Order: sequence, then structure tokens, then C-alpha cells
Amino acid sequence: MQSKSTRKVIVVGAGIGGLTAAALLAHRGYEVLVLDQALVPGGCASTFKRQGFTFDVGATQVAGLEPGGIHHRIFSELEIDPPAATDCDPACAVFLPGETEPIRVWHDREKWKAERQKQFPGSEPFWQLLNDLFRHSWAFQSRDPVLPPRNVWDLWQLTKAVRPDTLLTLPHTFSTVGDALRGYGLGNDRRLRTFLDLQLKLYSQVDADETALLYAATALSVSQAPQGLFHLQGSMQSLSDRLVESLKRDNGKLLMRHTVEQIHTESGRTKGATIRNQKTGESWFESADHVVANVTVQNLVELLGDAAPKGYRRRVDKLPPSSGAFVIYLGVDRSAIPEDCPPHLQFLYDYEGPIGENNSLFVSVSHEGDGRAPAGKATIIASSFTDTGAWKNAEDYEALKEQYAIEAIDKLGRYFTLNPDTIVYQESATPRTFQRFTARADGIVGGIGQRIPTFGPFGFANRTPVQNLWLVGDSTHPGEGTAGVSYSALTVVRQIEALTS
Repeated sequence: MQSKSTRKVIVVGAGIGGLTAAALLAHRGYEVLVLDQALVPGGCASTFKRQGFTFDVGATQVAGLEPGGIHHRIFSELEIDPPAATDCDPACAVFLPGETEPIRVWHDREKWKAERQKQFPGSEPFWQLLNDLFRHSWAFQSRDPVLPPRNVWDLWQLTKAVRPDTLLTLPHTFSTVGDALRGYGLGNDRRLRTFLDLQLKLYSQVDADETALLYAATALSVSQAPQGLFHLQGSMQSLSDRLVESLKRDNGKLLMRHTVEQIHTESGRTKGATIRNQKTGESWFESADHVVANVTVQNLVELLGDAAPKGYRRRVDKLPPSSGAFVIYLGVDRSAIPEDCPPHLQFLYDYEGPIGENNSLFVSVSHEGDGRAPAGKATIIASSFTDTGAWKNAEDYEALKEQYAIEAIDKLGRYFTLNPDTIVYQESATPRTFQRFTARADGIVGGIGQRIPTFGPFGFANRTPVQNLWLVGDSTHPGEGTAGVSYSALTVVRQIEALTS
């Protein structure tokens, strides 16, 4: 067995999942090289600056910074300070069509219980089921199970994480949120179902009828104490900055503007990767004992090319289409923001329309002194799910982009004061933009959807069919978000350690 110091790991992608895996491996003594084609690290949790404003590219809130949370655990191991952050309270304010008072998802559990009882009379048994499932599932996840298991070691880690209360979740393994609603006689409650569809689309990419109940129990409960969602001071970039700092301190290497063009295998085992320097055009083969791919599962198949196992490729090809996002970034005068505006809001404008395509908007607003805007100014970031195919095949892309921007500003203007006097800066992004800057297949966001066939024990494993090739990110358990991809990274680090210790 080789020592760690002679074990070389290539990490493809400097998103949060890749940087977390890289920083942990470097801290544990591995030789680590991280490669990313973008200008700055962070992936969908990176930022850009315009005219004094700092905009979060995609992700705008973080879970797992509380004591015992995944980010807290990782920063503690790396011996670096976590980024400064404040609780999101409410975590979100959701406006349904024709309503002027939102549904506020409070951080305090009792306040949230009172809110949902007021908003959705008769639904409390359903929420209690979610609370119970969350409690059991959270305790299970905190024991670091490997899902789905792919060898004896993985299965042993899964077995060690199981307790008697974990078994209480088993009857719900094949249930969706829609099944639970119907079971409690709430299937026809339009307001409740719409609220759940809106929230779940953010966290699972699919609506209540498709989202796995066990996943939803966590997604809909993690914003309450003692867990919570957090707003980072400065920007989302502070998360990746600290991981990069740790990586370099521990002699890891990060190369931006370097594209991995192919992952090479021999006899079913990874051998390394072909890398291209985007600035010089130089290409070369870099050997490695392990390759950690912080990419979508669709990108992984592309990187393997003909070496991708046929069954794996078929499974990826059969996945339902993933969503893209249209995002509008606004730098505004602070007077455009209503008083007591929550940091995160969600709007649905028409019950009959889709969740996406500007009929629904998820909005993040900076607050004074959080480092995202000059004094007296603020940022507004509004995103809407959209069909990636429509943008890929658009005959007049720029016209479609402008149309979406006009519609988004018009709808945002129903809550914010938006006009030429208050809008200081404006920019928008589409799936084409995300594909260009993050290299994600078709510019998709948020993973592959937490349906029953792709959730937890049925999802894509970190341990791929190619030996010593690992997958981290939102295509794997436990799903999207910085906390989710960090869990996947920690799992891969533990799996690699098991092979080298």
C-alpha cells in the first residue's frame, strides 16, 4: 500500500464540492491538483463585480454553518475560520398570486409552526410527519452514511449509520410529497400545494408530486433552528476563498483557466487527464492515482468519452431534462427596496402558469453593510427556472434575453420601486451564460432532480464504475446546495482514505 504522500489526486472543477474535497485531501497529506476552466473558483457559488456592486452568480444562501453542520465540521478540520454570516430570518417570504402578505418561513420553530397553521389550516399532521422524518433522517446523515453503497466498505459505513429510529423512515422510502398530501386529505389544497411546489422546485428541482418525501423532509425543515440558512458577509465567494486558502497552505495546487478535456482510463481504472492551458493553448497528459470529478454526471460521461461504461451512459442518457436558469442582476438605489424587506423572497404571479419562465421568481436582496453594494445602494438578484433547450435553439438569442429581462423587471416592479432613477446597473444570464462560465452541460443548475429513482439509495454513487474515479457535486447524494455538495466531498475523501490507509 502506497503512502498518502505518493498518492496524487486530480480534482476536476473548483466548485464548492471540488474545493472541499481538494482542501480535505491536501490537509490529510495527499498531493492535490485542482483544475477549472473559469476565471475564479467557486462554480455556481462564485461572484462577479460591476460598478461597485458584488453579485452572487447563482447560490445566495448557505446551510450547514451552525455548530455540527457540514461546513462547520469541515472548517474545524481544516483549522480555518468559517466566513462571517447572519441567520436568514425568515429564510424566505413566499408571495402567492394576488396576495400582498407573504408566507414567512421563520427560523424559530415555534414561529414557523404558528405561521403554517395560520396559512394552511388543518395541515399540521402533514408538517408533523415532515418534522419526524427530518429528525430521523438528520441523525442518520450526521453519522456519515455512504449512499448508495457500491462495495463492502460503503455498505459497512451505511450499516454503522443505521439506528432503530432510522427504520421508521423506511415505509416512506418510495413516497413522494404528493403521496403524503393525498394521504392526509390535502391533495386539493391549492395554496399549500403551490407553496410546496415553489419551495421544492428550489431545493429538489421538481414539484411535490415528484420530490421524494424523505428528501423533502430535510429540504423543508433545515431552515429552522438549531439548523438554519445563512447570509454570508461579503459574498458567496468567501466560502471558496477560505477553501482555496486552506488548499494552498497545505501545498495543494489550483490552476484556473485550465480545461480538462478528457479523463483517461486503462483496464477499468482511471490513469489521469488531458489538460489544456486556455491562455497558451498547450495541452498535456497528467497522471494521477485518483480523479475527483466535481462536474455534472452528464459532463462526466462526456469527459470519459468511449471509456464511459455503457450501462452508466445509458442511465445518464435516460435522465429527465434538468432545468436551467434565467437570472437578472440589478444594482439599485436603496430607495428601491421596501422597508423590512427579507433577504430572500419568492413570487408566483399566476396559478395557471409554470413554476419558472418568469411566472415565478426567487429573489435575493443585499442589506446595508453586507459588502455587496456601496453605501445607499443594494443588489437584487432574481432567478427563474427555464428550459435549456429553448435557449440553445433560440433563433434570436439576444432578443429572447432582452424579452426575459423586460418581463422580469416588470414583475419585480410590483414589489420593488424599479425605474431609470433607481436602477444603477443591470445584467442578465441565461443557460448559455452558465454553460460558458461553469462548463455545466447545457448550463443546467441544481442537479438532476430528487425524484425517487435519483434520490439517496437509488441515485448516482460517488464511487463510479471506473476504479479510482469519483463523482462529487449536485448529481450525487445528498443533492444540491453548498452543504449537499460538501457532504458528497467528505464522503469521497473518506472513501479514498479507506483505500490508502
